[in-house]
Amino acid sequence: MFKDKKIAILGFGMEGRDLVRFLLNKEARISLFDKKPEEELNFSGIDKNKIALSTGEQYLDSGLTDFDYVFRSPGVYRYIPEIIKAESRGVTIFSAIKLFFEVCPAKIIGVTGTKGKGTTSSLIYEILKSAGKDVYLAGNIGVPYLELLPKLTKESFVVLELSSFQLIDMESSPQIAVVLNITQDHLDWHEDLDEYIDAKKNIVKHQKDNDFAIISADYKVPESFSSLTKAKVLYFSRNKKVKGSFSSDGNVYLSTDKEILLGGAKDLLLRGEHNLENVTAAVAAGGVLDISPQAIWKAVSSFKGLEHRLELVGTAKGISFYNDSFATGPQPTIAAVKSFSEPLTVILGGSEKGLDYKGLGEEISKAENLVSVILIGQVGPKIKEALEKAGYKEKMIDMGRASMDEIVGEAVLNTPQGGVILLSPAAASFDMFKDYKDRGKKFKSAVEALG
Repeated sequence: MFKDKKIAILGFGMEGRDLVRFLLNKEARISLFDKKPEEELNFSGIDKNKIALSTGEQYLDSGLTDFDYVFRSPGVYRYIPEIIKAESRGVTIFSAIKLFFEVCPAKIIGVTGTKGKGTTSSLIYEILKSAGKDVYLAGNIGVPYLELLPKLTKESFVVLELSSFQLIDMESSPQIAVVLNITQDHLDWHEDLDEYIDAKKNIVKHQKDNDFAIISADYKVPESFSSLTKAKVLYFSRNKKVKGSFSSDGNVYLSTDKEILLGGAKDLLLRGEHNLENVTAAVAAGGVLDISPQAIWKAVSSFKGLEHRLELVGTAKGISFYNDSFATGPQPTIAAVKSFSEPLTVILGGSEKGLDYKGLGEEISKAENLVSVILIGQVGPKIKEALEKAGYKEKMIDMGRASMDEIVGEAVLNTPQGGVILLSPAAASFDMFKDYKDRGKKFKSAVEALG
């Protein structure tokens, strides 16, 4: 299919490297385009002499019309002028994820939503692993998916966390699609909120009648997806009985054929009401795959969560520290704040990506256990304004672009013993850190330095 074809690859992150390795093995003629300078790109394990390079700020100046295929990495917007022009000239616009769906022999379980994708994908993976299935976690977490292909059979399962960046031009859907809540995000990439939601819809739009769609029953946007699919629809909920899985009166139930009590929510290691959505979504997926209730509960009740997602870092000076650096928008931060009843200091702020903080201001103002807010970064003043408009009365400290050691030190001074310090920024990280992982690791290092 790709032998001797002229192929452009846009972006050389994890997915771009996966593509280069795969297509070199297919004897394709590859040109790599990336906005970063060549010296910042990671060519380990790849013979770059076999690739034509176009890098730096003007990396697309030569255009994309002289190719058979253009492969777009997730970070590259689908509708940039260069891609549109190439498409109008007959160039096939492709992506690694579209290719994977075309050639993968395994059953694919895809998970999307604004937040919770990684946790839910990992829970489903653990459920299938506990049942002895040949299962792989791939994509944004786990391993690159094209790299997996030689290992996969018809009996295998691949669990994929799918972003709007990947889904925007998908023409295939997974056999099992899981749809979590969808709220405002990535408006620095998408044209508007409608485009963001429309991209997510592709996870169910191309399903067949023997597939399954597992959809949140707690929110209007994901619930609306149920009318877009030919698949059998099941639901999950953290507060009402549905066919699929739900929590009620402090317990978690599987309810695909009949209602089965799995266990108490208090026995879950995952903290926070919002994680009941992730747990019930994963339980419903396990149910449609006929995994035993015992195996399902063993996996979800022992799951400790992912790094940088409401992760307990440790305790120091009588205070517990939680790293929720993955919270790059208001909704996950609201959920994180609601997860605690102890006296709470929350660290908020980061780089601008066009988000509205009105709701965050209102929720934080209602939190009776909140003793102080530490504001950092570019959007600190914007969050401060939202808090003031919402009538927030407790202590507010603007740290600007201070070091993480200074930020954590100030938080300790303003948090009583027995309290919690929560890094849940509700913003991207790029004004002060490489990414959310770098931000979380610096927070953890600052906590460790307290002894």
